[in-house]
Amino acid sequence: MARPPAARGKVLDAYIALLCEEGERAATLDATAARAGVSKGGLLYHFASKEALADAVIEAAEGHVARDAESMRTAAEGASVYYVRTSAEVDTELDRHLVALQRLAQAGVKAATEKIESTNERWYRCILDEVGSKDIAHLVMLAGEGLYANLALPGTWYERNFDGELDRLLELVSKIKKLGNLNE
Repeated sequence: MARPPAARGKVLDAYIALLCEEGERAATLDATAARAGVSKGGLLYHFASKEALADAVIEAAEGHVARDAESMRTAAEGASVYYVRTSAEVDTELDRHLVALQRLAQAGVKAATEKIESTNERWYRCILDEVGSKDIAHLVMLAGEGLYANLALPGTWYERNFDGELDRLLELVSKIKKLGNLNE
């Protein structure tokens, strides 16, 4: 009897949730099966090992990253503003996949580290293509990373004092990106 395709997605979602919420050590096959509401045998039908689950996370992340890079490349507001604006968005599907990749990379999964590096390279190239300056591209990347790091931690000083500031920050990014095109 064929297993419903939805079961595979439930297992993968459960594994990603465990990675995000509790880390790679807690994301065991047993815990993943329990979270997904399937038997361990049902999990193993779709994913023969934790390595297979990790590979599936990396593959799924690629789909989200590819869509994001395309949105960034074609954004009417420009890649730089898009990058910083979306860096303020936490707990999205893309974010969940990126956090899962981080957890896998921290556990020594080389392919996850490579996916994170290639993702950052894609974002950097989109920004560099727009601004024409490596220095400005790095500044925009760091601004987005810092914004994300601060807003991803609930209740931080920055989060409490950020209300209404994003629009002003995006205006500043728009001004800064113009500097790159003037100087190159």
